[in-house]
Amino acid sequence: MKLGILSTSPKCYSTRRLRQAAVERGHKVKVLNTLRFAIELEHGEPDLMFRGKRLSTYDAIVPRIGASITHFGTAVVRQFEQMDVYTPNTSNGITNSRDKLRSLQILSRHDIGIPHTCFVCDRSDVLPAIERVGGSPVIIKILEGTQGVGVILADSVHVAQAIIETLQSARQNVLIQKFVAESKGKDIRAFVVGDRVIAAMRRVAKEGEFRSNVHRGGRAERVELGDDYKNAAVRAAQIMGLRVAGVDMLECDDGPQIMEVNSSPGLEGIEGATGLDIAGAIIDFVSSQVDFPELDIRQRLTVSVGYGVAELLIPEGSELVGTSLGDSGLWDKDIAVLTLNRGTTVISNPKSSRILDANDRLLCYGRLESMRGLVPERRRQKRRPKVRRLKKETLDSLETADERR
Repeated sequence: MKLGILSTSPKCYSTRRLRQAAVERGHKVKVLNTLRFAIELEHGEPDLMFRGKRLSTYDAIVPRIGASITHFGTAVVRQFEQMDVYTPNTSNGITNSRDKLRSLQILSRHDIGIPHTCFVCDRSDVLPAIERVGGSPVIIKILEGTQGVGVILADSVHVAQAIIETLQSARQNVLIQKFVAESKGKDIRAFVVGDRVIAAMRRVAKEGEFRSNVHRGGRAERVELGDDYKNAAVRAAQIMGLRVAGVDMLECDDGPQIMEVNSSPGLEGIEGATGLDIAGAIIDFVSSQVDFPELDIRQRLTVSVGYGVAELLIPEGSELVGTSLGDSGLWDKDIAVLTLNRGTTVISNPKSSRILDANDRLLCYGRLESMRGLVPERRRQKRRPKVRRLKKETLDSLETADERR
C-alpha cells in the first residue's frame, strides 16, 4: 500500500508514530504537507498538484487536518475522494465534527446522549437559554475551540451573561451547555477505529481546573469501558462519518453523554496511558479497507431522472407488517432496500426472507414517485413549557441563589 499522511507538522508525535507504524508494516509512506497541494479541476478529471508537480498515485491517505486549516484541508481530502483514494475520515466527516454546533445538531437526531445545549444570537435570548439548560453553573463554548481552548465555566448567571455578551461582541459564536456536576473535572476519551473501541482513557483535571484536557495539565489513566459506553462511542463516530475518531464522553448518572467527536485525535496521550500501539491499529485498518474508497451514495445514485434515495417507514397497521421483504412488492415498484433500521440495530442488505415489523425504517433507492406513499410524516417537535423572559427581579433572585451556593 502506498500511503500519504496529510499533516503540516511532520515532527509531531502523532504524525511520526503513524509513519513509523506504516514503515514497520512494509508500506510505502510519505508525509504530505496539506498546504502545499493545488487542486486541479477539469472535465471528468479531478487531479492534485503537490509542490508544483502532478501528484503520483496513492492508495490511501490518513488526514491530520488541524482546526486552523479546516476549509482548505477538507477541500484536499474531498479531491482525494473524487480520485477514488481511500480515506478513513471523509471531508464531510471532518467538517461535521469540527463545528461543535453542527456535530451536536447531527447527534441530536439519534438515540444517543448529549448534554443539553442552546445556541442563541440575540442578547435577549441569553438568559432564557441559561435557564433552559438548568441555570448556573453553566458551560460556555466557542464553536471551533480545541484542546480545551474556548471552554469556560461560569459560576453565576450574571457572569455567564457577561462572558457571552463579550464573546458575541468579538464576533464569536458560542454554545450554552448544561454543567454536569457528577462529571466535574473528568471525562472519557474512547478511541474508535473502524467499528470498535480499541482503547480508552479517563482524563482527570489538575487541581483547580475543570477542563480535563491533557494539554491543560490533566492526567490520563487507562480505563475499561462498559458496553454502553463502547456502543455510544462507535455510534457517534459512525454518525459523524468517521472511521478513526476520539470520542469524548461524560460519565453521567443516566449513562454516557457525547461531548465531542474528534476527527484528528492525538496519539501521545492515549498511547502513553494505555501502552497500546494505536498508530499500528490505524494503519492495519486502513490497509484492510483500501479497496473500498468512500462513495457518496446520493451523488452517485441520484443522477438518474426520477430516481433517488429515501427513508421509508413501515407504520403501525400497515399491510406490510408481518410480510417478508420478498413479498412486500417493493421490488416490483422499482424500489431496492439498502438497509433496514430496527430500533438501534442496522441490518445492511437485508434478505428477501426478512419479516417486516411496525416502525421499521428502510433506506431505499428507487423511483421517487413509487416511494411517496411510504415516506414518513415530518416529526412533530415535542412541546416544551414556555420560558418567559427573565425580568430584572428574577435575575437578582438567581444571582442571590448563586451567592448562597
